[in-house]
Amino acid sequence: MKVEKVYQSILKTVDAYQQMLHRFGPADFQQEPPIGGWSYSEVYSHIFDSSLLSLFAMNNCIKGDGQIKPTALAVKFILWLGMLPPGRKYKAPPKMAERVKKISPAAAQQFITDFELQLALAYPKIKNANPKIKAKHPVIGYLNAKHWLRFIEIHLKHHLAQLKRIENSFKQQS
Repeated sequence: MKVEKVYQSILKTVDAYQQMLHRFGPADFQQEPPIGGWSYSEVYSHIFDSSLLSLFAMNNCIKGDGQIKPTALAVKFILWLGMLPPGRKYKAPPKMAERVKKISPAAAQQFITDFELQLALAYPKIKNANPKIKAKHPVIGYLNAKHWLRFIEIHLKHHLAQLKRIENSFKQQS
């Protein structure tokens, strides 16, 4: 896994979130989609809140605050593939789902700005992180700093696809 390539992919994906954010009016941003589930607002709330929490875990690994634990083979496969296994619907862990809320486009923009800043601060330190030191992800288990970066990339892309499905559901309704 090339850290620079993953980092650039994250920046490109976040840029896509930025561009999409500017297409929504405040009311549209809050509206539940015809397909049900989270509004655009709730997706932005979830993805950037969880990405910031992932950066926190990644920083713990960088600082050496973690554990020496194995990474599950299935997780290594997900990280290698660069995507969550298709064909199933994923639910946020209950503690993460409780954190999701409807936010304004301005709050979403602030989340994005905070994430980009924290990512820029952490990125240069990843290469010096001990790959044996890991922090626990609530669903997939123990990840080291590079794994956390890759997970952030995968998770951002997963929810960007969700936003596109939501957008298509509104278009089909019209």
